[in-house]
Amino acid sequence: MAFILSEEQAEFRDTLRRFFSETTPSDDVRRLMDTAEGYDASVWSTMAEELGLQGVPFDERHGGQGFGLDELCIVAGELGRALVPCPYFASVVLAGGVLKHVASEAQREALLPRIASGAVATLALVEPGQGRWDATSIRMETPPEADDGRLTGIKDVVLDGTTAEIILVVTRSPGSRGWEGLSVHWLEAPIEGMQPKALQPMDATRKLARLHFNGARSQVLGQPGEAGPALQVALDEALVALCAEMVGGMEFVHESAVDYARSRHQFGRPIGSFQAIKHKCADVQIDLEGARAAICAARDAAGSDEFPLLASIAKAHCSDAYYRATQENVQIHGGVGFTWEYDAHLYLRRAKSSQQLLGDADQHRERIARTLEAHA
Repeated sequence: MAFILSEEQAEFRDTLRRFFSETTPSDDVRRLMDTAEGYDASVWSTMAEELGLQGVPFDERHGGQGFGLDELCIVAGELGRALVPCPYFASVVLAGGVLKHVASEAQREALLPRIASGAVATLALVEPGQGRWDATSIRMETPPEADDGRLTGIKDVVLDGTTAEIILVVTRSPGSRGWEGLSVHWLEAPIEGMQPKALQPMDATRKLARLHFNGARSQVLGQPGEAGPALQVALDEALVALCAEMVGGMEFVHESAVDYARSRHQFGRPIGSFQAIKHKCADVQIDLEGARAAICAARDAAGSDEFPLLASIAKAHCSDAYYRATQENVQIHGGVGFTWEYDAHLYLRRAKSSQQLLGDADQHRERIARTLEAHA
């Protein structure tokens, strides 16, 4: 994808920016943070029914809009810019992406139209004590021949796990390791044998849950024990969408810092005229441009052998760059940057949670090193 958006893509972005600024101002973000659901059902419904956002990456035969990763990144970027609390990443990016790549055609026809219409879905991958957003640490086991297996175990940090009605659970075959022998199970919530428990996250704009399974009945997506390669593709695409979300947040943070530096006066002049503040704003701009370039490179490589490597490069850079940007924003705002009334801390919390989501920078640098070593 070109660095510059096409005319249609720019119009799409501007439409979303107006919509989110009108429907989810800062006061509403704070209000929704204190609710159990964590999102406005009427806004979520409008996103699905009037804007068709939940169907952006899905084929038209599956109730979607027929767009691709480029348009998905535009949506993610605007959600990140406005810090919209909603289950879009869990439902569309994670669960929807896994369904696209792992499920059979009949299962896609059954489930994707529901997600496109606004049903909340999520992916349960991480397990307690592991903390790694990849499949190599999966310990929950199910027999490979189980088409209608019962799930037993715990999944941790599940996005929107208390409100999701479609839950995808990653397990492995006994004795398998790494990306081999993986299966993705599908179940409908609420269901006997599954107990969700809400967690208290640092970033209250993302709701997290721990899911306890005790014999919950499920169905396997696609072929049992063969989900690994397709699951990896889905997670790499989710990486790029998450990076786009982070860049949207970085854009807002940079603009907020520059605007404050222009309007705040000290010693009879704007603080933006001081060299130290100029350097901080310039550093954020450099990080932002690097993040944009990394995302563009990854999107251009989608479907190629280089895609996993470039997706990890983008995540490694964006994870640190977004967090640095939010820290600088707090510093530029000075004393008020540390107060609850200003939004600087909301973006810092989101940046910190996004650092860990789908693997932190260190995890992806390890993956980059292993990939380069394998091709040396």
